Amino acid sequence: MKCLQNSDFMNKFIVVDGLDGSGKDTQVNLIAEAYRKQGRSVTVRSHPCNDNRYGRKSKQALLKTGKYNKIKATVYFGLDAIRSVVKYSHNDDVDVLIFSRYILAVMYLPNVVNTVVYKIVAFVLPTSDCMFFLDITPEESLRRIGSRNEETEMFENIDSLRENREKSRKFTYNWNVVSADDAPDVISQKIISKCFETD
Repeated sequence: MKCLQNSDFMNKFIVVDGLDGSGKDTQVNLIAEAYRKQGRSVTVRSHPCNDNRYGRKSKQALLKTGKYNKIKATVYFGLDAIRSVVKYSHNDDVDVLIFSRYILAVMYLPNVVNTVVYKIVAFVLPTSDCMFFLDITPEESLRRIGSRNEETEMFENIDSLRENREKSRKFTYNWNVVSADDAPDVISQKIISKCFETD
């Protein structure tokens, strides 16, 4: 039995994850809008977050290179996500909690270690039937990243995107995998339909 079950802490827990450029934040905002139209109280957390030191340290490490910074970014990211769970999971004002990026960050840890850590994290932290992995081709991901006017992070190159897409397949066996090469409205229709179906 998990330490925290979705039903133990709130009405709805939704997670959207995927490679950089897959449209996570776009989809999270569309889901939030759909629930707010129903009159539900929605809280969105896009990790790593700027409102705490863990999120800021994760972002700083992501803008650097090297194994040390990769591990540092992942560890601080994990602490940021855990902080969000602790802070919002028992908040009576939160009816729907939506995370952009969550436990899949462990895939950036070294092989073998990442599988063990994922199993532990997925056991200890809450999960739900509404966890979506936006599966995008590395080429489309890189095209979208290039169209943003942002500083490039360590994983935002074609080799890392290919490697991480392949790695993600080890971890998304119990996720809802959605093609992210489609138009945003097509993707959101699939995701929102699944979310409403499980309400």
